[in-house]
Amino acid sequence: MKLSKLFPQAVLTEDPEITGLKTNSREVEPGDLFLCISGMNADRHDYLPDAIAHGAAAAVISKDVECAIPTVRVEDVNKVADEIHDRFYDRPQDKLCLIGVTGTDGKTSTATLIQTFLGDENCGYIGTNGVSCRDYYQDNANTTPDRDYLLGYFRDFLDHGCRYVAMEASSEAFFYNRLRGLTFQAAAISNVTSEHLNTHKTLENYIACKQQLFLQNAGPSILNKDDQHYSEFAAVAKNVRTYGRDPENDLWIKDYKLSAVNTEITFVYEGKEYSFTSPLVGEFNVENLAEAMLTCLSIGIPFEQLLSKMEKLHVEGRMEAIDLGQDFQVIVDYAHTPNGIHKLMDFVKKLNGKRIITVSGQAGGRDAEKRKFVGEAIARNSDWCIWTLEDPRFEKVEDIAAMMCERIPDLHNYETVVDRYLAIEKAVFMAEKDDIILILGKGSEDSNVINGEDVPFPGDIRCAEIAIKKRLRNFPF
Repeated sequence: MKLSKLFPQAVLTEDPEITGLKTNSREVEPGDLFLCISGMNADRHDYLPDAIAHGAAAAVISKDVECAIPTVRVEDVNKVADEIHDRFYDRPQDKLCLIGVTGTDGKTSTATLIQTFLGDENCGYIGTNGVSCRDYYQDNANTTPDRDYLLGYFRDFLDHGCRYVAMEASSEAFFYNRLRGLTFQAAAISNVTSEHLNTHKTLENYIACKQQLFLQNAGPSILNKDDQHYSEFAAVAKNVRTYGRDPENDLWIKDYKLSAVNTEITFVYEGKEYSFTSPLVGEFNVENLAEAMLTCLSIGIPFEQLLSKMEKLHVEGRMEAIDLGQDFQVIVDYAHTPNGIHKLMDFVKKLNGKRIITVSGQAGGRDAEKRKFVGEAIARNSDWCIWTLEDPRFEKVEDIAAMMCERIPDLHNYETVVDRYLAIEKAVFMAEKDDIILILGKGSEDSNVINGEDVPFPGDIRCAEIAIKKRLRNFPF
């Protein structure tokens, strides 16, 4: 797109072809238009030389600057940035059915299940596990990206033939106004427990940010009637539809039978009973499945179509069992909140393993108060715990581990192994027949944030596979 098409009223001395929009100078590629927005901690005008060095074709400015590339002067770059993005990407948000999923736990699973039910050829996914549809994939720095990235992803989804987007809508996304101006055609919430209070300060603020999804929703609102904060969301939501264990719900979770490999489930919807087997395990996945199915039903997808996709259900890094022939179980899961860990432990203890060995840590630079509750939830439900590195940012792993032990002075069933691979390897080599190893907190993530840098990491699944193969070579069963 020519610069003159983006700014038809501007007087230009040059009219370069614009191939992309960027607000981060480090991400600029040749042909990009660099928007000199201003934030709380940075003024992008200061990074204009870096953007030019990376190949920026032009810049939008609101200050007098010396610049070797064409510029467009506006009164306030921040105020026109959304309009520029809308014009460049041709408002793709208006051509897609946006489905927002929020909640303390379960966002990734529910959004992924919605995409599976709708088909990845029809539905894009945006969240913790990246940005994807069909054979398209992009890494994602934030659970919910900034609006400028979102519109680019929406355009990519349209170009790949999608009609829907299932996206995780985090509380922090609303706090930082990343979802401004977007209207959702369906919104769903799993649960609310205390989380991200480093950002929100109070539970009330946290809830208010999540309520914003329903204030920006023009379609059905899918609520968990069993959640303790249900009424606070029902008060602001329109066209409420509920799921839960009470027969009065729109989707009634009538019965389920858990096992280590699948779950037998009976749901009731519009007076009709449906019994089926889900490949997902754990009580929490019954709730996630109910949320995802009711969301799809509420936008017109037949129940029979959902059942036809049941065998395809899988969420990477969530209750991921790794079986290479070893005589003990290894499970990788993203659980990192006290509520999520309690639910996971409740299920794992029902598997009747010999011992539970857990590898986990906590992220640095945020929500330090919850670390002691996570540590207690793990230690009181495990036979042995190995605390390790998990996005420490600018903190020491040993200091984070010490905070995780604050509520368990009576226990001595833990140690700290800073290197995450070595921690996983130690758990694998100490496991005995019928033990269960849990590797928690990272799921399918392939990097760790250390001293402000994203450091590549093979991922918990790959690390576990390497350790198991190493042990099988040394101690074949």
